[in-house]
Amino acid sequence: MSLRFFSALAVCAVVVCSAVPAGAHHAVQAQYDFDKPIEFRGPIVKVEFVNPHSMLYIEVTNNDGSKTVWKFQSGAIGTLRNLGLLKKSSEGGLKTGDVVTATGFAARNGNPMGFMKQLTMPDGHVIVTWFGDPNGN
Repeated sequence: MSLRFFSALAVCAVVVCSAVPAGAHHAVQAQYDFDKPIEFRGPIVKVEFVNPHSMLYIEVTNNDGSKTVWKFQSGAIGTLRNLGLLKKSSEGGLKTGDVVTATGFAARNGNPMGFMKQLTMPDGHVIVTWFGDPNGN
């Protein structure tokens, strides 16, 4: 087989491999509605520190007394570590049962889910987890 064939094969492999991550990523605006800001306060039920998006679950008491668990999407582990959210709970990190306030944007599909913009910790200090779309959208 010729050098030309292997060069063409290498180019094809690079194109295919580079397309997979690009196709997997999505815009925040596709899933969340920036015209529907939300704010909920409640105890943390669960925290998932995973890449590419971490999740924070908060139990919210509804007006009728029933409870709904809201799932808030946030940034990657590295971003949350830099904000101090991955500290041990004794050092100010998050833990199950902590009462927090999450603000952000509601999911477009109507499910109890949101994209977190900021988190007010139990001691009252506010951590901004998203600074907005760099494109100004």
